[in-house]
Amino acid sequence: MPEIDPTDHEIAELGPKIKDIDDADELREMLELEESGEDRGPVKTLVESRIENVEGEAEEIDPESVALSDLTVADIANLVRDIEDVAVLEDMLERERDGQDRKTAKGQIEDRIQSIEGSGDEGDGEELEYVPPEEKHPDLDHPTADKQWVERLEDAEYRDMWVYCETQHGELIDVSVELLGKARQLMDDYNEEYGGDEDGEPEDVVAVLIGDSVGDLTEQAIEFGADRVVYTEDDRLERFRHKPYTEIFCSMARAGGQVADEDHTEVDWKEYDEPRYTVFPATNNGRDLSALVQGELDSGLASDCSGLYIEEAMISNPAKTGNPGDSVEFERILHMKRPDFSGFEYSTILCIDKPFRDFHPQGASVIPGSFEIPEADPEREGEVVEYEMDLDESWFAVEVTEFDTLDSGIDLTGHDVVVAMGRGIGDSPTEGIELGLDLVDAFDDAAFGLSRGVITSSYNFEGHVEGYIGEDRQIGESGQVVEPDVYVAAGISGAIQHKVGMDESDTILAINSDPEADIRGFSDYFVEGDLFEVVPRLTEAVEAGELATAVAEASDD
Repeated sequence: MPEIDPTDHEIAELGPKIKDIDDADELREMLELEESGEDRGPVKTLVESRIENVEGEAEEIDPESVALSDLTVADIANLVRDIEDVAVLEDMLERERDGQDRKTAKGQIEDRIQSIEGSGDEGDGEELEYVPPEEKHPDLDHPTADKQWVERLEDAEYRDMWVYCETQHGELIDVSVELLGKARQLMDDYNEEYGGDEDGEPEDVVAVLIGDSVGDLTEQAIEFGADRVVYTEDDRLERFRHKPYTEIFCSMARAGGQVADEDHTEVDWKEYDEPRYTVFPATNNGRDLSALVQGELDSGLASDCSGLYIEEAMISNPAKTGNPGDSVEFERILHMKRPDFSGFEYSTILCIDKPFRDFHPQGASVIPGSFEIPEADPEREGEVVEYEMDLDESWFAVEVTEFDTLDSGIDLTGHDVVVAMGRGIGDSPTEGIELGLDLVDAFDDAAFGLSRGVITSSYNFEGHVEGYIGEDRQIGESGQVVEPDVYVAAGISGAIQHKVGMDESDTILAINSDPEADIRGFSDYFVEGDLFEVVPRLTEAVEAGELATAVAEASDD
């Protein structure tokens, strides 16, 4: 029996798992399981391709003599990756044209030729001439026309990863601690891979704290991974405010360095111009601040990310390389992984410089729960900097006369069971929520959650049910991440935004009337049926201590 049963996974999940299997016999067993089970064509093709790759690795393939018709496109992509001789590649390209003439196969060979020829010191394109923005676009009527940061900083220096550490009630929130731990790991790997910055000096993790009495949290930030903590505190910063928080962060980011301007602040803790990377929590306040800061620093932002890593990127886009046909390898690029707009696949966002234009810091906001909370190290040492600056009274022109502060929000984490309701309640929204609450009450330790589709819907809820409909109960990319022993998803389709919030649950039980719902692919139990009929039966079974039996019977039905 192979370690991985392909029938338990969707093809998108199998790809990363299969590429690490080097035993052809194990792969054949997986193929037999798939053929005797769901018998999905794309999955079989994936496994067969991996078998061919594994067996092909056993004997070295000679690119000059191999019959290209015997190779898949994936085989050709792997083969050309290590070829440095353009003549060999051009011969392969000619043979492919004379043979199967596959567009994708030719594209792999052409891309490799372009990478080799474009990465040389001498390019065939004309040298670009710098034209100042005001001359290139004299009629431009846009706020950036008045900003001095929209072009390359002369001989600018960038370094370090800055982490904005959001606080609530005088404490670091969990996602801030997650980001400190992830930043620590990234910069440790970065310093080992690159030997530090361009001068060989290790780069640091810099924690940024803004608020009232945040100086009390500086040592904690160091314990969780920061090398340096820069903070500004003021009574007026007790609550998050867009203007002052943005101005303070950007002033910190631009302090020091070699850029002489009216905003330049002399400091002895920072000699570079701007951070190389910035990361923010993708909370309500963090999303606001990240967009404002990155916009003010004239860089890009990948929002709501769930994965980060740093490595090289080979780019052929002439807008980035400067010349059509050139390929340039960019180093030290932060790869920011996030669900794409379809909701069912991931995209990786890059923030890359272009001629006469630097995009730094490379910035991302990260959804809470994406990374593990690190262990605090009380022995860690770091530098603490109180950043003093004048706060303009106009930044506080809007006065908050009254507000309520919740003692604590709805915390769905740490429960044995989470019951979540989705848009399947649409036929009778109030009744659907009531059924979910009844099921929660049947368990000893359960919490009630919602998919984003319910929260953003136009459903009308009646009575006490309305009090359970709020963003603080949302599970998923822009909500909470939960890992209960049992997760019950009723009427939830399974878009990737929701999946990232619950797929680490030990056991997932899905109820859906659509047999093709995406959530079926990552559920342990899938009950095809109307939640208005299935959920009451589950509630009765839980109260009687017969949940497993009820699930089996419902599945058989």
